[in-house]
Amino acid sequence: MSSEPFTFGPFMLDMDRGMLSRDGRPVAVGQKGLLLLQAFLQSPGKILGKASLMDVAWPGVAVEESNLSVQIAALRKLLGTAKDGSEWIATIPRVGYRFAGPVASRAQSTTPQRAESNAQSRPIIAVLPFGIIGEVGKEYLADGLTEDIITALSRFRWFRVIGRGSAFIFKGKQIDVLQAARELGARYVLQGSVRQSALRLRITAQFIDASDGSNVWAERYDLEMADVFAIQDEIAERVAGAIEPELLKSESYVAAMRHTGNMTAWDLVRRGMWHFHKVTRDGHLAARALFRHACTIDPDLPESHIWLGRVSAGIIAYGWSDAPGADSKEGVDAAAHAIALDPRDPYAHYAFAIANAYSNAPLVAVSAAEKAIALSSSFALGHLVLGLARLFAGLAREAIEPLDHGLALNPNDPQNLTWYNLLAYAQLLAGEAERALATANTVLAIRPTFRPTLETLTCCHVALGKVDDARRWASRMNELTGPESHFLAPLKQLHPEWDGQISQMLDRARA
Repeated sequence: MSSEPFTFGPFMLDMDRGMLSRDGRPVAVGQKGLLLLQAFLQSPGKILGKASLMDVAWPGVAVEESNLSVQIAALRKLLGTAKDGSEWIATIPRVGYRFAGPVASRAQSTTPQRAESNAQSRPIIAVLPFGIIGEVGKEYLADGLTEDIITALSRFRWFRVIGRGSAFIFKGKQIDVLQAARELGARYVLQGSVRQSALRLRITAQFIDASDGSNVWAERYDLEMADVFAIQDEIAERVAGAIEPELLKSESYVAAMRHTGNMTAWDLVRRGMWHFHKVTRDGHLAARALFRHACTIDPDLPESHIWLGRVSAGIIAYGWSDAPGADSKEGVDAAAHAIALDPRDPYAHYAFAIANAYSNAPLVAVSAAEKAIALSSSFALGHLVLGLARLFAGLAREAIEPLDHGLALNPNDPQNLTWYNLLAYAQLLAGEAERALATANTVLAIRPTFRPTLETLTCCHVALGKVDDARRWASRMNELTGPESHFLAPLKQLHPEWDGQISQMLDRARA
């Protein structure tokens, strides 16, 4: 039997859909929290004893009272305080708890509810006019950069951007960033400054979460002032590309998800992502199980299929697959299904690209990667997988630029160890051993014990004629356990001449 959703403050609880939302945006909450909140909303203002609440959350199970305290504390933290600063859930000493705020069912409520559309569930970003520091008469530079960033961010589908007209009312005004965010109705604010000195340009950017004033991301760019318009385009793209991954983390992927209302599937995907980013065998296998489950219970959720495609490719790439053929087919099919569900999602095309790359279909992967970039030009993973696909297709030199570009857009991705290694091999096989060595050293600084990096360093030193150094790296490599360079397997299988070069370099270092 269905029940009407309950509304209180900015929240709505819909138990038929198993979902709590705030201002139309889904809020992650566990099943026990949902059950307890439902009990409170069904009896607002009434005191509910601890024993009855424990029966609601743990029916037929004997648990310690401290478990209830933990759940109530989590709910309070999630809900925050009401407009008057009071707690939504009041403690009645030695008795239980009481829901203190006004509650209405959706049928009773006269307050208009925000539509739970994809457009309204996306966070809003305000780009405040960049300031100019120093030289007079250069406001056009800061204004142009601000407009270019607004345009670049507007291409993304995961968030909404305040238009130029609204944002520029703050130009030249000394106003608190959080106040500006409130006036514009923005969750996030990007602000920055431009300083020109002779032929140099310094641009700073800071990305702030207006809900608590925390700094999500900040960067400083020092560039040559060769072509002001080209620089504006470059900075806009770099800022947009760097912000998007931070939003995905800070919004727990809600911003990027076309929410179908199934919070169980949503939660499974979120948990699977956490395991995925550990980049371990157990983590990937656990993530795959969660993504598979999400696909089963909500076949219409594109992200379930996107992540299943990605993790399947990862399991093969890291050599963790017991059945590469079956895993390859599962990954390609899942990504293709994601595209069918949402053909304009660049992540779906990325998943299709990476899955095909590790199914020895690099030309299909190239096409899918190009589609992902066409949908979102600042999409870092799109550029990275284009480089990988070109490398696997035998185009080492053509692989360098997109790999370089993707790493510049998104320097903090947990998987960058692999991308840097691929870039180093592309440079090495293109005859640029010095650049390859510099790239490999970049990876070494990130994680000194990543075995594939030591293999890359060994090959680079052999190519440069530094055999003694190569032997030292080979010795260190042999002392480590961990993933081999399985992510190069398609390259070696499809291009035996390159496989022979790599094998000869490693043999020479071991001699």
